[in-house]
Amino acid sequence: MGRAGDRRDVPVVPDAFQDLFDAQSFAHFATLSPDGLPHVTPVWVDYDADANRLEVNTVRGRRKERNVRADPRVGLSVLDPDNAYRYLSVEGEVTETTTEGAVAHIDALARRYMGVDRYPNHDEEAGDRVILRIRPERIHTSGA
Repeated sequence: MGRAGDRRDVPVVPDAFQDLFDAQSFAHFATLSPDGLPHVTPVWVDYDADANRLEVNTVRGRRKERNVRADPRVGLSVLDPDNAYRYLSVEGEVTETTTEGAVAHIDALARRYMGVDRYPNHDEEAGDRVILRIRPERIHTSGA
């Protein structure tokens, strides 16, 4: 499998599954807790095909963000909202955590998932929004 900077063997999301990132497809996002146990949460997910990165948006200091700061290895499964037997599973690593563009990103996700122009919980959150950018190491699919 490719290492950072080595794009030869880095898998990409197959074209036949990229539609999952246009739909209201929820992902189950797994991080590793300090004690080594998995921590899994449902999340909104995005895919930057040009950079070949999956993106999860969260608030700095939440458990998933703290977990990836300590151990960047993650897993995601994305279900087709119309066919639960069709899914994409990704194992990879968070290679970047950034606040740059994170508010605009959560607003774009809110348009897709909620049909609203602005994420409704901005005012209730304590902490900066961050984007977790995930480089795929392995990709599995089912139901194409």
